[in-house]
Amino acid sequence: MNQEKTYSGLTDREVSDSRQKYGENLLTPAPRTPLWKRFLGKFSDPLIIILLIAGLLSIGISFYEYYGLDEGDEVFFEPAGIFIAILLVTGMAFFFEERANKAFAILNQVDDDEPVEVIRNGNTTKIPKRQVVVGDIVLLETGAEVPADGVLLEATALHVDESSLTGEPICRKSTHEADFDKEATFPTDYVLRGTKVMEGHGVFRVEKVGDSTENGKVFVASHIDNSVKTPLTEQLERLGRLVTRASYAIAVLILIARLVVFFLSCDFNWIYFLQYLLDSVMICVTLIVVAVPEGLPMAVTLSLAYSMRRMLRTNNLVRKMHACETMGATTVICTDKTGTLTQNQMRVREMEIDCSTAEHQALAEEGISVNSTASLDFSDPLHPTVLGNPTEGALLLWLHAQGCDYRRLRAQAEVIDELPFSTERKCMGTLVRSALLPGKTVLYIKGATDIIRHYCTSVMGNGSWNEINAQLLAWQNQAKRTLGFACMILPDDVGISLQEGAIVKLLDSLKEKPYGLVFQGIVAIADPVRKEVPAAVRECLEASIDVKIVTGDTPGTAKEIGRQVGLWTERDGDRNVITGPEFEALSDAELARRVRSLKIIARARPMDKRRLVEALQAQNEVVAVTGDGTNDAPALKAAHVGLSMGDGTSVAKEASDITIIDNSFRSIGRAVMWGRSLYQNIQRFILFQMTVNVAACLIVLAGALIGTQSPLTVAQMLWVNLIMDTFAAMALASLPPSEAVMHDKPRDRRAFIITPSMARQIIGVGGSFFVLLLGLLYLLEYAPVRSMAGLLIWHRAGQRELTSYELSLFFTFFVMLQFWNMFNARAFATGRSAFHFKGCRGFGIIVLLIFFGQIVIVQLGGRMFNVTPISLSDWIAIIVSTSFVLWTGELLRLFGRWRHEAV
Repeated sequence: MNQEKTYSGLTDREVSDSRQKYGENLLTPAPRTPLWKRFLGKFSDPLIIILLIAGLLSIGISFYEYYGLDEGDEVFFEPAGIFIAILLVTGMAFFFEERANKAFAILNQVDDDEPVEVIRNGNTTKIPKRQVVVGDIVLLETGAEVPADGVLLEATALHVDESSLTGEPICRKSTHEADFDKEATFPTDYVLRGTKVMEGHGVFRVEKVGDSTENGKVFVASHIDNSVKTPLTEQLERLGRLVTRASYAIAVLILIARLVVFFLSCDFNWIYFLQYLLDSVMICVTLIVVAVPEGLPMAVTLSLAYSMRRMLRTNNLVRKMHACETMGATTVICTDKTGTLTQNQMRVREMEIDCSTAEHQALAEEGISVNSTASLDFSDPLHPTVLGNPTEGALLLWLHAQGCDYRRLRAQAEVIDELPFSTERKCMGTLVRSALLPGKTVLYIKGATDIIRHYCTSVMGNGSWNEINAQLLAWQNQAKRTLGFACMILPDDVGISLQEGAIVKLLDSLKEKPYGLVFQGIVAIADPVRKEVPAAVRECLEASIDVKIVTGDTPGTAKEIGRQVGLWTERDGDRNVITGPEFEALSDAELARRVRSLKIIARARPMDKRRLVEALQAQNEVVAVTGDGTNDAPALKAAHVGLSMGDGTSVAKEASDITIIDNSFRSIGRAVMWGRSLYQNIQRFILFQMTVNVAACLIVLAGALIGTQSPLTVAQMLWVNLIMDTFAAMALASLPPSEAVMHDKPRDRRAFIITPSMARQIIGVGGSFFVLLLGLLYLLEYAPVRSMAGLLIWHRAGQRELTSYELSLFFTFFVMLQFWNMFNARAFATGRSAFHFKGCRGFGIIVLLIFFGQIVIVQLGGRMFNVTPISLSDWIAIIVSTSFVLWTGELLRLFGRWRHEAV
């Protein structure tokens, strides 16, 4: 009896009613920590707590001075300034971290937007997973993730990974009661949201969506994993420990020096001693806050968040944030062919299949229709699109162009058994009771011709195998994918039980039978190389990144594609190409000797790709792998960076770190450029921060050792910390990528993040700033200076305390030195002028914010920041005199470019 398998699905009205009644297919995330609690969490840092305690004690002393010593209201200004500065530091850090978290939030929406094949209004189409409703008819293919809970209507060799819910990695699913497992956790004819189809295919009707699903009941809001320790984070931790220890040592020296000076310079008084001790402790703690690179994690977070957001514009959806920087260290890219190097627009270019008689034509049309897992979406009747395997879809498009409706033939034929395609088997089969040949049972086989021919005893139309092989070779040399077709009308005495598993038994029995399959013909399906790929491959090769093609195609096809993209040259030979079976036969020692020279692995199988990755990693290579199928998952997980394709399977995407939305190899090159640029941005931030650290620590230490008052107050140092950590992190992290990095070699992942040239610049520039500041401090302390012009007619007098105006001049001079040095840090390793502002809008905005912020603090900060408004002429003098930092840097960069061009 014929089994009709035609489903019309829900209408648009029924979809709307179902969504209103049962809700959307979304999981409600766990409640987030309230905003105010997250903000208060910024005050949990031990150093901030010490500053708060010191600030409270400072308020106590101010009350004593106000009430006990009858001093004015101004005694409260300094502690108020300390608290305002603390709020600024913590508040800005909180703001930018929240902004980074919003950038990461896009990853939580990725899963809900995964495409799902459903039948609606009688048409097969794709919709986002979030739009699935109760009652929908959903099609499942190998590699797909089940979008909701439901009951199976059809199941063909269907095996599902339910480990995410039950711990069972493989569960067989069936619609036949005889196959039901009564001890199974969930019914055998039931599928669950979040589980994955490992083999076979099926159709199910949705019964539960969203929070009502089993997955929804146990759902815990997903969070981005920021805990992955990459070489970068390890380097930053090492740098952080080094700077922290040095800053603590300097702080202890400052405290000891200040206490010695106090006891040697004045009569002891408990009140003044406590106030002096409190001031000294706050200076030391603040210096540690300034020196300790607590901004590094935020700089990395902001850099990664910015890169993730901008990489999305270049069709790189970063799923795991550490992949951003790891891509910059990539030394080998193992890429698949279809869809990455080629357009993944498979179309039949040539078809040689025998249709000389009505029966032969019927066999060809029915075989293509029923022996396929693909479908066509006729939402646009004039331009149907392929759903499912592109190669099988190309055959359906060809059939449609011949005026044949595959859906009618597929619905009328009763499927007895199916043999899904696998990379090991390299063919697929379907056993049906034919509708076009009434009363006949037919086996249709499709796949690699060299595999199928072993089951064939004749060629339809009396063709010869020599002619077939010659034609196949010609097509393969043109980089066309080839398939062979065969069929067999089963005789009545076949002796095989016609049920699930019949095809395997039938193929095994043919070895002992005098009859076999009849070879129907061959087809050439072309998938042209993407136009941008040759340039992208050349870019990677020039960046010292090896590219290796791993494909299931024949060696001839793979080499032709390699030639077209610029990877395979006339100098390459047999040592540079290998087939899957040959690759498997290599011993580990042989593979270690050959792995670097390999450019192409043809006829590759799933574990070949993973073994290749592990062999390269064993030789300290940083490996990125592309893949779109379930069979690619092992290699994607094993690689340092797994790159799944936008139209790949859910299993591949789950195993990957980055999803290439447009499937193009050019996007992979863009990801490498972003990764290298990101690393350089972090180096620029470290260069700037360490230079400020050297200058700030040495000047405060020198002031304590020579017995002068601290030239920078607590509130002023906290403002410097705000500039150095928060604003500088944001400014330098937001710098755009530079294509120039693609001319460099991949960085050594084990090298320290501070390079020798950075160390020389940190010590040289930081030391120079210290000498300048120490000289200015001496000039200000040994003679009254009422303006910057007064330094030109300076005459030495006795040592005295600095006035508020002189401290304001010193503070502004210190900040403007760092201000101009930020431009030098921005230009580091670019080979360009610091005035190259293309694409640096964010940097420019933050630089202006720092500049005008300094003006506001000096002109309006008053006692809170221990400053006095300075004149316009002094502002101009400080800005012009400190700008020599930038001009010196420009001259050095210009000299460096001249020397490079001369070489």
